[in-house]
Order: sequence, then C-alpha cells, then structure tokens
Amino acid sequence: MATIGFGRRWLRWLGALAALGVSLALGLWLAFQLSPWPSVWLVRQAFDAGAREALLAQEKHVPAGLREWQDLAYDPDDPDGRLDVYAPAGADAPLTTVVWIHGGGFISGDKRDVANYARVLAGQGFTVVSVQYTLAPEARYPTPLLQANRAVGFLARGGHGLPVDPSRLVLAGDSAGAQLAAQLAAAYADPAYAAAIGFEPALPPGGLAGALLYCGPYDAGLVGGEGPFAGFMRTVFWAYFGLRDVGDDPQLAQFSVPRHVSPAFPPAFISVGNADPLAAHSVALADALEARGVPVTRLFFPDDHQPPLAHEYQFDLDGEAGQRALRESVAFLRGLPPRGAP
Repeated sequence: MATIGFGRRWLRWLGALAALGVSLALGLWLAFQLSPWPSVWLVRQAFDAGAREALLAQEKHVPAGLREWQDLAYDPDDPDGRLDVYAPAGADAPLTTVVWIHGGGFISGDKRDVANYARVLAGQGFTVVSVQYTLAPEARYPTPLLQANRAVGFLARGGHGLPVDPSRLVLAGDSAGAQLAAQLAAAYADPAYAAAIGFEPALPPGGLAGALLYCGPYDAGLVGGEGPFAGFMRTVFWAYFGLRDVGDDPQLAQFSVPRHVSPAFPPAFISVGNADPLAAHSVALADALEARGVPVTRLFFPDDHQPPLAHEYQFDLDGEAGQRALRESVAFLRGLPPRGAP
C-alpha cells in the first residue's frame, strides 16, 4: 500500500510539473504575441554577437596613423545624439566626409559596431563619421531619420574643429542604416518629401555629394510573408512602426525609398550579396534611380557566385568580395565632385 501511495504522489507531482510547463509555455507564447520586446531581445543578442565577431575580424585590417574623436554630441538634448569621427592623423584640411549610419534592423546595433570598418575607410583618405540613433521599439519611425538629419546638420554647419568638408558630404550605411541613408538622401533631394515625413532638411537639394549604400531594405512592398527574413521583418515592422501586419499603412509607403526618388538624388553606389534575402531591394532602388537619370554605380553579383555572399558581405575584409567592395567604394568616393554646401 505504501508503494501505491508513493506512486500516486509521483503522478500528482508529474501532473503538477506538466501543468506548470504548459503554463510557462502559454505565458511565453502570450509574451511574444502581445509585445515585440521578446523577439527584439533575441535579435539583439544574435546581432550583437555577430557585430563583435566582425569587429574583431576587421582589426587586422585597421591601418596605423589615424586620429579619432569619440562620442561627440551632435544634439546635446538627446542622450543618443552622439557620433564618432575617424580621419587620417595628418588631416588638417577638410576631407570628403562619409556619414555612416549603422545597421541592425532598426532594433539593434551601435555606432561602435562599424568602428574598425570606419577606420579602414578613413585610412584611404576620408573623414568617416559613425552616427548613433535610438533603436526601436524605444523610438519609432521616423525618429532615427530625424536624428540622422540633425547629425548631418551638425557636420554641415562646421565650427567643430573636425576635418569635415561640407561640400563633400556622403551619406552611407549598411542594412537598416542604408535604408536610413537612402531615405534621408531622397528627402534632401525633395523638400516636399521631407515635409511629408515631418522635418526640415539639413541640406538643400544638391547638398549631398553622394550615397554609399549596402544591403538595405528599401521597399516595404518587397517584404513578403514567407522566406528566411519574413519573421524577422515582422518583428522589425512591429517594433519600428507599431504595425502587427505588413499592409498598406501610409508609413510603409513613405518608408519605401524607390517610390520617392527624384532626379536630384546624389550619385549612388549600391551593392548587395547574391545570397542576401534583401537583394531585390537594392536592384529596385538602383533601377528607380537610373530611371530618373541619377548616376548609379552597381556592385551586384551573379546568382551562381561562389561562395554565396550573405547579408552584410562587405564587412568580411578577409574575403575577395569584401576587398573588392572596399576598393570600388573608395574609387566611387574619390570620383565624387563637390556639391553645393548649404
């Protein structure tokens, strides 16, 4: 009888544990359904680990003889309104200035993630500025765009002792940062578009020398409900726009840069890997710009390119494709004429 009683107790305990497990599972499921935060947290862990790995791998490529300014305030009233600057040590005269906006799907990333790549680019004779902005869902669209505009305004006004040439400002970015750079460039080219978004452009039409764009998600209409990035993009749109479903929301139409480019968009360098799930976005943006007579330098790869080039391929400076991207980016930047300063 004692054995039977003991067995019954075990059954009750196992039943209680099973019920607890079901409750926990249901609680987790509800957490993921009610807020983007659980998914955002997971994405940040994965992206931050990848960014650290890339940063370490690029370290061997960083040249000597650089000068740096860290954590400068482009907006003293904004805790995230900070930027880092990299330039050749002997840069006394203003240099072509690449204003780089980091990626991370709008929900992760940091200006320091691109520090070594910025150093490598600065070693080629440019001033490179890495811009911080507030991530989603802490801030929603279009906050990062407005912050990037203020950073450009800070640089364009001068008077900060940095080797920045306001007549040779280039907006650049990777992934989400490329979308922000492209959208900001489109807004500078078309003040009515900037007004519709809700900000005063820091530069007039023609004020940008160029745009250097890697692997961006430029068109919400190309984000489908299936595929390897579908779940991730649903998390992004929920966090960045507050939208549970990708539909016909006016914010998404406004976000979609190919629908808003004009002939005043600056010369653009656009690149993406052949195995990037976002490859169609870069093609769409390049086609839209060329249709409006904007000079576009494309660095795309055949579908059968080996090895397959994944999202953010350009940061792999140990690979031939990453080195080629760097060479062609540098050639593009050196070939840009100065544009009208504000």
